[in-house]
Amino acid sequence: MDIIKVFGNNVKRYRNQLGISQEAFAEKCGLHRTYISAIECYRRSIALENIQRIADALGVETYKLFIESEE
Repeated sequence: MDIIKVFGNNVKRYRNQLGISQEAFAEKCGLHRTYISAIECYRRSIALENIQRIADALGVETYKLFIESEE
């Protein structure tokens, strides 16, 4: 399991379920759009504080962002 890919895929999936753009989501998190893009494209490791901010903005428990999808 590549944790960076799992995390990036889950962020993108939950964000798309909310129906919001990367830009709107980044604003909701208090982060920059290019940072969110880099996470979703597996180009960025991420600090624990930002993981919590992302989970809170998505309205999901933090651990769910680390569960590999069976799709």
